[in-house]
Amino acid sequence: MSIEFEQISLKPGFMKHNGGVMFRNISNTEYEFKSTVNENHLNAASITHGGYLSALVDAGAGTAAHRSADNAPCVTISLDLKFIGASKIGDEIIGYVKILKKTKTLVFLFCELKCNDKIITSASGVWKILKVKPSDLGPGG
Repeated sequence: MSIEFEQISLKPGFMKHNGGVMFRNISNTEYEFKSTVNENHLNAASITHGGYLSALVDAGAGTAAHRSADNAPCVTISLDLKFIGASKIGDEIIGYVKILKKTKTLVFLFCELKCNDKIITSASGVWKILKVKPSDLGPGG
């Protein structure tokens, strides 16, 4: 049985404006997300802009942190990215997230972005689990 991707960019915000992100849970510690490169995601060299890849990792890995924290709101503390390869217009980028450790207040994770079965970006990050009710927050993404 395959787990279907769902659109997580439902509320107005940065990632919805950027084309949205599809997401799926694989397990309690593994997640996947994907997006397709559009013309507005390109830099002057006609390859995907690093800022877009950064935002994609932040949204996808942040959603993984949120889901691994029993749907508690999470905010990015740190995100270390390495740009390894390139992608271009029309390419599908798939993100793979592995939760490395979760405490009562923090989520530590690793993420890779792949395009055509090649790693184009790797990232490690730390998210803070907030102790507020989700209804106290405004739209995300």
